[in-house]
Order: sequence, then structure tokens, then C-alpha cells
Amino acid sequence: MASRRHGAGPGASGPARDLLRIVRINEEIKRVVAVAFKINIMALNAIFLAKRAGNAALGFGVLSNELRVFSKDLRESMMALTRLIHDAVAEVSVLLQESRQDGLFRRTADEVPGNARLREVLARRDGRRAAREERIATLRRNLRLAVDEAARLVELGGVLAKSAKIEAAYGAGFASSLAQVSGEFDGIVEEIRASLDKLRRSSFFGGRA
Repeated sequence: MASRRHGAGPGASGPARDLLRIVRINEEIKRVVAVAFKINIMALNAIFLAKRAGNAALGFGVLSNELRVFSKDLRESMMALTRLIHDAVAEVSVLLQESRQDGLFRRTADEVPGNARLREVLARRDGRRAAREERIATLRRNLRLAVDEAARLVELGGVLAKSAKIEAAYGAGFASSLAQVSGEFDGIVEEIRASLDKLRRSSFFGGRA
């Protein structure tokens, strides 16, 4: 019993650390959503510009439309991540609260040794804690999978942005304007990739399984 009581201290601090990590992940997700919305606006402007350029920019127009679709898909991916984050916050917050309560129960158990009823209460709480930790572990895995899926989507966005840069060169009199827009696409996709790389390196995913 003594070793389990001593183990409660680090365990109680674990949820607090996880909560902070989740908040940081959520902030990064918000940043990606904002940038994805920017791509959507840019793609609409690029489509309009391609129409003005006419046949010389048909390929650029198609790619701009695909980038707009990419923006929509990315926002949906981030919304799915946000839902998982909210679930994780709820579970970790309860775990944090229960960990603090467990500390009180265990201190009471130390003061009143041999209390069978109190041992039963602690056993039930240990069971609930284990079940909650398993749910958090599942959410952790699902979050990582969702981040990886978003990263694969961004790889596609990168290909589209680079292809748009190539097509911009065929834009005749609009080539310079198209090149500027495609360069901005490329820069924004790289910004999103950096954010997702940061998410993948989060210590939240390196915690207990």
C-alpha cells in the first residue's frame, strides 16, 4: 500500500501537465484553421485572376480550385481534431480533480489504518481512475492518428501549391501576378506543415500509452 500511496504524487501532477499540453495543441490547431481559411480566400482570388488570364491560365485555375478544396478539407480535419481535443480536456480535467481527491482519501487512510470501508472506496476510485486513464490513452492515440492524417493532407496541398507555381509560368501577360499568388500558396502551406510538425512533436504524444 505504501508504494501505491507514494506513486499518487507524480500521477496527480501528470494530468496537470497533460492539460497544459492539450491547451498548447488546441492553440496550434486554431492557428492552422485560421491559415486554412486564408488559403480559401486566396484560392478564390486566384480563380478570378486565372479567368482574367484566359486560356493561358487554365491549368492554374484548376489547381487554384483544388487548393480551395484542400482548404475546406483541412478545416474539416482540424475541426475533427478540435472535437477530440475537447473530449481530452474533459477527461483530463476530471482525472486531475479526482487525483486531488484521491490524495485526500489516501492521507485519511494513512491516519485511519485498517478501515475496511475506506479501502473499498479507494479500490473503487482506483478502478474508475484506471478506466479514465484508458480513455485518455485512446484519445491520445486517436489525436495522433488525426494529426498524421492532417499531415498527409498537407503534403497534397504542398504538391498542389508547387504545381501552381509551375503553371504560373504559362500565364502569358499574367505570369508575374500568378507567380506571386502561387508563391504565397506555397509559403502558407509550408507554414501549416510547420504547425503540424510542431503538433506531432508534442510531449502529449510521448506520454504513457
